Amino acid sequence: MALFLCFFIFLLASSASACDRCLHQSKAAYFSKASALSSGACGYGSLALGLSGGHLAAGVSSLFKDGAGCGACFQIRCKNPTLCTKAGTRVILTDLNDNNQTDFVLSSRAFAAMAQKGMGQQILKLGIVDIEYKRVPCDYKNQNLAVRVEESSKKPDYLAIKFLYQGGQTEIVGVDVAQVGSSNWSFMSRNHGAVWDTSRVPQGALQFRLVVTAGYDGKWIWAQKVLPADWKSGVVYDSGVQITDIAQEGCSQCDDGTWS
Repeated sequence: MALFLCFFIFLLASSASACDRCLHQSKAAYFSKASALSSGACGYGSLALGLSGGHLAAGVSSLFKDGAGCGACFQIRCKNPTLCTKAGTRVILTDLNDNNQTDFVLSSRAFAAMAQKGMGQQILKLGIVDIEYKRVPCDYKNQNLAVRVEESSKKPDYLAIKFLYQGGQTEIVGVDVAQVGSSNWSFMSRNHGAVWDTSRVPQGALQFRLVVTAGYDGKWIWAQKVLPADWKSGVVYDSGVQITDIAQEGCSQCDDGTWS
């Protein structure tokens, strides 16, 4: 337990340097097909299209955070006032952007959504634009955090899951699994992106506990009854919990909640 507590403290400290709500300046490009982003490094697959209406984004490594940034939401607007709206558009991070010329590569739908009405084709013709962006809370209204059992799972020896509808301004940085009613927890490892796995699969119905950070703050979240004893690959299960935390920043004040 002491070892895990040290690891937990390290995770909180490592997340404290990011000022997620600050306004950042960069550039954005786009992919013509959203499937290029939905099938990306986070591992959401076609489910990504239902997370933000197809407004998907690949982010650079500082935003991807080795997969911890998967599912993060950002408000992005281009800086051409004659072409773009002041509000911009909201996107969800579903992939890693290896291009060091832009912080984001967006789906064409998200890219065009930054434009004023009737100007979507004009902004698409540019291909790349100057932007400013900030991280914002994800809002899934009454949707609980969900757990999808991956097709690679093989009962009883291997379990792989991914989390969907992660609300707030948060990152899941640790996952444990145990049989319902048991205190014998097994840790899961991040396989890639939003996918976690373990070869030490408890028998019976399963519960999860998560380490969730928000800025420099963090806490445990316990989902008590998630997977039934007869869990099946490819099925999405309701965790029964919602994550809505807003990031607490350790840096100087930089955000008043509105675009200037």
